[in-house]
Amino acid sequence: MEAKRLPARFYQSEGGNEPVREWLKSLEPSERKVVGVDIKTVEYGWPIGMPICRPMGKGLYEVRSNLPNGKIARVLFCIYGENMILLHGFIKKTQKTPASDLNLALKRKSILEAK
Repeated sequence: MEAKRLPARFYQSEGGNEPVREWLKSLEPSERKVVGVDIKTVEYGWPIGMPICRPMGKGLYEVRSNLPNGKIARVLFCIYGENMILLHGFIKKTQKTPASDLNLALKRKSILEAK
């Protein structure tokens, strides 16, 4: 089997929480599967572009998932070492990614890089 070019890892907070893993568990199983397949596509296909993946600036990228029932999910990640670190996941409700979601991912990225 082909090796992952960019293995995914969950960002871990100081307290040991993994916010993206917890968010994924809150999704319906069918939604979780779509997001998982899209993350896997990035792991094996990196570097990869639209429509699955898009650079967001400042070292952030997004995995773009179209869920059943018309919902849109995004997982923001950065590249750290040889891994894609899943920083933040959310259901997108507006066309533009909310600044609060981008800022949260950037904050987690800076904490990660400060370690």
